[in-house]
Amino acid sequence: MKASPFESESPLGSRRPIIRRNPANVQEVEMVEAGWGLQPFDGPAKPFKFIRSEDKIFPTHRCLVPASEFQIKNGDRRFRVSLEDGNFFYLAGVWRPANPDWPLSFAVVTVPANPEVFFYQERQGAVLLRRQRMAWLDLTVPQEELLQPLPARSFAIEEIAPREPQLRQTELAL
Repeated sequence: MKASPFESESPLGSRRPIIRRNPANVQEVEMVEAGWGLQPFDGPAKPFKFIRSEDKIFPTHRCLVPASEFQIKNGDRRFRVSLEDGNFFYLAGVWRPANPDWPLSFAVVTVPANPEVFFYQERQGAVLLRRQRMAWLDLTVPQEELLQPLPARSFAIEEIAPREPQLRQTELAL
């Protein structure tokens, strides 16, 4: 498996691999592709891509979102956040099966930001280290212990250079 950057600005419905227990055989762990964003259960509310961990219990449909980094935005500036040791990690997530109106999909569980990320924003996806992956899927550790911000100095943060504006052909000819 190759983890890739997780872009929180990706549009609703963006496809991404998730890891979950196979609903047809819970002894099996599987990787499937799912759309980002869950359809609300009730009414005309907007679909959502993130779910706050506080005061919520996630007893079923847990998943892992493999990531090499996540990206955050502060004003017009964007930053890449990776683990200080360079390892890939997982974001804690929840998934829902497809229905006639919505495909198999997932949302990322959020926690208060750790000290480095808090400088840029107040919340972040719940980062699970590789050694914690099965504890999240199998509910072997209380979720309150897993859904915590990582300690200070866990992340390396670097600014992503803004894209150079594309010059039009007419501007190049001058």
